[in-house]
This record gives sequence, structure tokens and C-alpha cells, in this order.
Amino acid sequence: MRAVVLLLGALALMAPGTAAADHAWAPVLTIDAESAKSLMDRGEPVEPLDLRPAADFQAGRLPHARSLPLRELTERVDEVPRAGIVVLYCGCPRDDLFRAYQFLRGRRHTNVYVLEGGLEAWRERGYALER
Repeated sequence: MRAVVLLLGALALMAPGTAAADHAWAPVLTIDAESAKSLMDRGEPVEPLDLRPAADFQAGRLPHARSLPLRELTERVDEVPRAGIVVLYCGCPRDDLFRAYQFLRGRRHTNVYVLEGGLEAWRERGYALER
């Protein structure tokens, strides 16, 4: 699996006083669409986590994705698997997605990755979506 590490400045993305600001910043691990699909095709334990609103999730999503809207993440964090590979994606600004990643890492979810290019990168490669 090819994972790319994006180094983020802690102050550049997180305003002081926000929930995730209390956690140490870690590099954001990403996975490209090709690697994610390859792992899924091989039957590896990959769980896409769709952070978009429920209506967007219903319109089309990665195969076997779980819906957990970004605004519900803090209340439903216990639903995020701790085993396997969790691939985060959403239609939100990149900073929001990275905050979600950091939030999960701050709660010791060491198995999370951000899908490079999000759902759009998946679509651009012609990969199937579930509806």
C-alpha cells in the first residue's frame, strides 16, 4: 500500500480552543484511490468512512462505506472501527477532513487514512460506486 504522509503545521489548520487543538498533531496519512481499491479487491479489512451528510451518502458512495456525517463524529466516535483500515472521505473542505483525522488519532485510532482526492478521485478512475 502506498501511503503518503502530509506534514501539517498545527497552527495553520487548527484555531486555538477547538476540540482537536488539545491533541498532539500527527502527520496525516493518506491513501490513493488505486491502493484503497486494490486492498478492497483483495479482501483486506478496509472500511471506507463517509463523512458527508446522509443525503450525499445515499446519492453514491464507496463500496461498503459506512455513513458517519462529520457533524456527528464526536458523538458517534465509538462507531469507528479500531481494527482494519479506515479510509476517511467527505465533500468538506480539506481542513475539516484533516481535523476529523486528527480527532480520531487523538482518540488512539491508529488505523485511519484520508483518501487522496476523495470521492472525486475514486470517480475519475471509473471505480464503481454503491447507491
